[in-house]
Amino acid sequence: MAKINPHFNEIAQGYFSAEIAKRAKPFIDSHPGVELIKLGIGNTTEPLVPAVIEGLRKGVEKLGKPETYTGYGDEQGDERLRKAIAEWYGARGMDVEPGAVFVSDGAKTDCANISSIFSDDSVVAISDPVYPVYRDSNIIEGRKVVYMQGLEENGFIPELPREKADIIFLCSPNNPTGAVATKEQLKAFVDHAREHNAVIIFDAAYSEYIRDPGLPKSIYEVDGAKTCAIEIQSFSKSAGFTGVRLGWTVVPKELQAEGASPGTLNQFWNRRQTTMFNGASNIAQEGGLAILSPEGQKQTHEQIDYYMKNASIIKEGLEGAGLKVFGGVHAPYIWLKCPAGFSSWEFFDELLTKAHVITTPGVTFGKNGEGYLRLSAFGHRENIEKAVRSIRENFGTEMFKHA
Repeated sequence: MAKINPHFNEIAQGYFSAEIAKRAKPFIDSHPGVELIKLGIGNTTEPLVPAVIEGLRKGVEKLGKPETYTGYGDEQGDERLRKAIAEWYGARGMDVEPGAVFVSDGAKTDCANISSIFSDDSVVAISDPVYPVYRDSNIIEGRKVVYMQGLEENGFIPELPREKADIIFLCSPNNPTGAVATKEQLKAFVDHAREHNAVIIFDAAYSEYIRDPGLPKSIYEVDGAKTCAIEIQSFSKSAGFTGVRLGWTVVPKELQAEGASPGTLNQFWNRRQTTMFNGASNIAQEGGLAILSPEGQKQTHEQIDYYMKNASIIKEGLEGAGLKVFGGVHAPYIWLKCPAGFSSWEFFDELLTKAHVITTPGVTFGKNGEGYLRLSAFGHRENIEKAVRSIRENFGTEMFKHA
């Protein structure tokens, strides 16, 4: 008889977005005429920019002609796109070779699957609070997970692992807190990984939202990182590809692991992808090439500026109401501290029922997220302004002053 994987019983039965929908449903059903403003899920809302639409159109048109039609592509990605990504790093002062770049259908799947090239008994360190995919995917695979504390006292940048860890997941800018690690903080993790023969999985999906040129956008800005770090990137939040699906993972050939010669992990990831992945959509990859073009970069960066203006409206509006907030400066997320006496879910309910605003309870990201909410800046400007106005009008500053 087939047996179930018992590790599924060790994670929440519903992904946090499904739990939010479930918790909001009774209010929605009993108030059919109420308009809800969704600031919970990190889903982009603005249309794709013209340069990218043109690139996608080019990809579609190529499939309509015998001389340009293509079926399966390389599992590692279109050679032109891999080269363009390597040049994108090069323009920022980093040496990444095209052979280290593996194009994917987005960062989430690679974040969940990357641990497969490491031993099943690897100990995995993740921050708390954390993007749930790192935690849940490794628990499902039966790996031991240890937690690095990301607290208000340390600016929500997680501490170094206190116990042995073979794989260390980092996310900067951080989802959910919006915190960004400095180069010195990343160097501490690189030094730790090299000293303890660990490998860092660095999720840089929100790097294009960093405003300060002095803050690192890639782990490879730190000397020695290519020997101990894998970087995962995405076009989802930088170019609105949440539904188009396209990203990449860099597995340097210099990457080291116990019992492996240089290049082994690169070969293993290549073997994994060629076995379990047929490559990203050729249409989407034409869009990716358009994103990395000079005009594509200009237009997508303007769209990022739009979302970051949304973030500043939320941040300044809530601070003006007396709430304590973090993030929203180098990331599209605002990490809001609940007023005294409210748990994450309790304040979620307050904002839902009184202000008609849907947020994400911080506790869904881990125990250290209790007492916080995550708000997303992805939204149309009028809805962002309406949400902030509704919160300010429906809650007095007296309630917030002890937040």
